[in-house]
Amino acid sequence: MRIAIIPARGGSKRIPRKNIRPFCGVPMIAWSIAAARASKCFEHVIVSTDDDEIAQVAREHDAEVPFLRPKHLADDHTGTIAVIAHAIQELRQRGMDVRETCCIYATAPFIQAADIQRGFSCLCDTQADFAFSVTSYAFPIQRAMRMNSNGRVEMFYPEHFNTRSQDLEEAWHDAGQFYWGRVDAWLNGQSVFGEKSVPVILPRHRVQDIDTQEDWVRAEWMFRAMRADGQP
Repeated sequence: MRIAIIPARGGSKRIPRKNIRPFCGVPMIAWSIAAARASKCFEHVIVSTDDDEIAQVAREHDAEVPFLRPKHLADDHTGTIAVIAHAIQELRQRGMDVRETCCIYATAPFIQAADIQRGFSCLCDTQADFAFSVTSYAFPIQRAMRMNSNGRVEMFYPEHFNTRSQDLEEAWHDAGQFYWGRVDAWLNGQSVFGEKSVPVILPRHRVQDIDTQEDWVRAEWMFRAMRADGQP
């Protein structure tokens, strides 16, 4: 069976209670649950959390929480792969024949059911181990700058100072929405960012990382603008 797993720990530091804080009037995690349900890709939509309140909100919005995540997998240093592997093992112990598994982030209000479906098709059609959402950088990364110890500017790649933007290779980054993967890849701790993965390309206007209050405000502006424009 195909399973969606939504990691949602309770200890968010930069935006407290981020996973269940109201986003445009709805608990943040509810947007991810709704997209997973609307995709019709999954027999079960599971939330992996260490937090009783998050578990309650998840159940109220039609997700399942058959177990609570142990505290040692809910700290600031535990990676997503370990959390998904733990969830798969817990579900297998409960008799579920878990196969293709999609990790959906709880803080992805721009996620769309059609993109989840497209990700599953990519996983199947390419025989890849992972298929995950990506988007392009808005500016050439080869012309990025940093501030040195003296507060002055220097380029990461000074050899590209005179290179035209259109002559530079396009770069992509993780869109932070979903990660389809085969069970063995999750359980073996295989890296998502590797040669056995394929991208599911999203437009930049539907991607926003939400780690700070400034990110949150920007994301709500973007979300409301898209809804006003009739976009899903």
